[in-house]
Amino acid sequence: MQFLTFMGRNARWLAGGFLLCFFSSFGQTFYISLSNGDIRREFDLSNGDFGLIYMAATLASAATLPALGWTLDRFKAWQVAAATVLCLSLATAVMSLAASLPLLVLALYMLRLFGQGMMTETAMTATGRWFAANRGRAMALISLGFHIGTGLFPLVFVVVAAWLGWRGTWLACGAVLLVVALPVVAWTTYRDRDPQSEPKTRERPAVRDWTLKEVVASPTFWLVASAVLAPPFIGTTIFFHQVYLTELRGWPIEVFASGFAVMSATTVVFALLCGSLVDRFSAVRLLPFFLIPMALACFVIGGFSAVAAIFVFMVLLGISNGFSSTLLGALWPELYGTKHLGSVRSVTVALMVLASALGPGVTGVLIDWQVSYPLQIGTMGLYCMGISVVMALVALRQRAVDRASAATAGLAERGIDRVDPQVHDR
Repeated sequence: MQFLTFMGRNARWLAGGFLLCFFSSFGQTFYISLSNGDIRREFDLSNGDFGLIYMAATLASAATLPALGWTLDRFKAWQVAAATVLCLSLATAVMSLAASLPLLVLALYMLRLFGQGMMTETAMTATGRWFAANRGRAMALISLGFHIGTGLFPLVFVVVAAWLGWRGTWLACGAVLLVVALPVVAWTTYRDRDPQSEPKTRERPAVRDWTLKEVVASPTFWLVASAVLAPPFIGTTIFFHQVYLTELRGWPIEVFASGFAVMSATTVVFALLCGSLVDRFSAVRLLPFFLIPMALACFVIGGFSAVAAIFVFMVLLGISNGFSSTLLGALWPELYGTKHLGSVRSVTVALMVLASALGPGVTGVLIDWQVSYPLQIGTMGLYCMGISVVMALVALRQRAVDRASAATAGLAERGIDRVDPQVHDR
């Protein structure tokens, strides 16, 4: 009942974040890849050629994203959201009309930058600022936009493409963005929400607003980033090479594909569960645990050849993905404040895009060098276990900093001066 009340009171802002995540699907790999065959035929590209072009466009978008992140710190959320939707609609138009290789590259670059990049960053940054005590629940709810888009848009694309063709479908995407997404997203994000308007579920120490320069100079940031980058690297790698994996194991590709429904359902359940846990305990305290299911997923898919391993793998990956999608949205404002959150998130999103681009390429080269693919996956699992231990140490250190901050705040209230413990690196 309390959860439904929260949703009802904050439907406007939750809908804005949800829709930004939902319509970011037009710039996600799963959606763009639906045009893979048609693009390769029309431009006479091999799988390798198109893969390199796509990787280059993705890397270029990752390099550009930090240069745009400051807009979320300078302008209103609705202004950035509206501009991003307009740019994404332009990207879909360029894709539908691209008649040369340079225009194709430009279209891919814009789709990745404004779809996967800025739409996601705007949703997460705005929600991170709008909510404090219930930030975990809010992140869980808006992240459902990703999962529902993943489940819905492939079917819609196939149906519409049979009628309009792949180019006509991309043009229709642009029309939907202009006619539906733009006005609704602008209206739902037009009015900022006061994060203090919700009653606090537990007391938390005030967080100093770090500048981007301070954040990237912090060793702790890079330690946390080494954990945050594991899901996009591992998930993209395994699914990119899924045909090769099924051939190695002797699994029917249809059975492996059917596991995606299991993964999606699990992801939704655990995204919502993680939202409640974040609000109760904090994102930092959950850091040591969110990669453990992914480690187990790697061990299962890398070490077992029974068909049942597919579904065990999908469940474990869904658990980790559910926790990641919610946890990582709440983590950065909890660590570094909200004043410069747009700039900070632009760097983290760029790093995640970079990891998702490098994963398939690096592992593909290793496969060509005859390095066992199951061994590679098992090594990824070991990495997740090792970095989870590091995250446990980070969480312990952060709790000590928070206790020192709370103690200092108490002394300040009594008029006693003391050195601010938040100057310590996190």
